[in-house]
Amino acid sequence: MKLQPLHRARRFGSAMLPASVSSDDLEWVGQVLSDAEFTLFRRMTIRDQAHSIAVGRAIDTHLTELGGRHTWVRQAALLHDVGKSAVRLGTYGRIMATLAGWVAGEDMAPAWAEKSGLTRRIGLYLQYPKLGADMLRLAESHPSVVAWSEEHHDPPERWSVPREAGLLLQEADDGLLGRRPVRTLR
Repeated sequence: MKLQPLHRARRFGSAMLPASVSSDDLEWVGQVLSDAEFTLFRRMTIRDQAHSIAVGRAIDTHLTELGGRHTWVRQAALLHDVGKSAVRLGTYGRIMATLAGWVAGEDMAPAWAEKSGLTRRIGLYLQYPKLGADMLRLAESHPSVVAWSEEHHDPPERWSVPREAGLLLQEADDGLLGRRPVRTLR
């Protein structure tokens, strides 16, 4: 997981504000996801659900940019952070985990996950993309949804999902899609 200071600062700022999810949003999510995926989505914190809905709504607005291809992208937007639900860390615990991974190196995460207490939770949190991918595999999600959960912090050259879909998802996750018009297909 990269440090991504600007992304992290925006996420921290939003973490300081109250979060909620409307019944209309949950109804929409329930229409996009399978029953098993919706169960996983509901295990996420309200703050993570709200973030994922914002990413999903941004994707929904810009989905035409993919020309009807990659219908899995909406599910990937809603479930990309689902692995965080496996590790209950509050805002400050997540900050500690991100900084610990950045300073000590993410290769420490598996060793930390073998420990106990906060060290274990930090080690597991740093592996949340892999945990999420495992959860989605068990929920029989589309293979690209599983892949995006695991790869969404990787550089584009390491993605197994189509580049144009990954770039759109990344832009939505970073909160940038709402700042630009929908691109038309060439």
